[in-house]
Amino acid sequence: MVRVIDIETNIPASALPPLQHVRDVQQVRGSGHTFLGQPPQELAGYGMSNYANIFTSRQEGAPEPEMTLDEFVSTAEAAGVVMSVVGTAALPNPQTAWVAQSRPDHFIGFARVSPWDGMRAVRELERLVREDGMVGFAVAALTELIPASDAKYYPLYAKCVELGIPARIYSSMNYGSDRPYDLGHPRHLDQVCVDFPELTVIGGLAGWPWVNEMVALVRRHKNLYVDTAAHRPRHFGTAGSGWEMLLQFGNTVLQDKVMTGLSWRTVGQPLDVLVNEYLDLPLKDAVKEKWLYDNAARVLGLE
Repeated sequence: MVRVIDIETNIPASALPPLQHVRDVQQVRGSGHTFLGQPPQELAGYGMSNYANIFTSRQEGAPEPEMTLDEFVSTAEAAGVVMSVVGTAALPNPQTAWVAQSRPDHFIGFARVSPWDGMRAVRELERLVREDGMVGFAVAALTELIPASDAKYYPLYAKCVELGIPARIYSSMNYGSDRPYDLGHPRHLDQVCVDFPELTVIGGLAGWPWVNEMVALVRRHKNLYVDTAAHRPRHFGTAGSGWEMLLQFGNTVLQDKVMTGLSWRTVGQPLDVLVNEYLDLPLKDAVKEKWLYDNAARVLGLE
């Protein structure tokens, strides 16, 4: 039977409680979502809303299901997903903690704090780990508007090493037309890994369209891993898609370095469809098991 750990899950809005109710219960100190510097949206389709122009076909995919959290877990488990990571896709920390604490048998949480908040963010990251049970730190350069190698992140990386948690770093092109397209270029991971050799880094979204460079960096750095979130797996085996090197090396020397992110809302497909597309990839059966479950279980300490 297939087993999957989903590195980037999306929680249906109907399965989440109102944010203010979660704040009342958890007494959250700081949102961890400063995201400074974003300009006002003056033009329709400008900035981050440009994603709707680029990914029009995704709007026609799987509709947002109306279900409770328990119903969503049942749907995920029916598709073979035994554990889901919440918080790597944008979600406020209080809701991430609520989800992970509500069903600890199925969810684990990653914290999102802003490097613009300085030491306040460092203290909040430690609180989220020690008090709220978060197991990782999610870095989103495209929303912070500074790359992952910026020194503003360094106190947070140091705290991750101290706490023994991984940093999952957005590493892909972005389509926000109001910011540099290469904020998430994999080259920024190289500097982070050089400066923090003890830090476990997960390169989110596999570095597309710079997949070749990401693969080279994963070979170069012992503690650098990659996940496949936010991309539809059926395209990985398509000639000319840009994924060829990940499949080649991910099936051989890097088979222990690749993890799966289903991102069902982002790609507009149900979980079971996406899992089956992974099973159809031209990978060895033992490698499929590593991509889908074993590697994430080891890196996240779930073995």
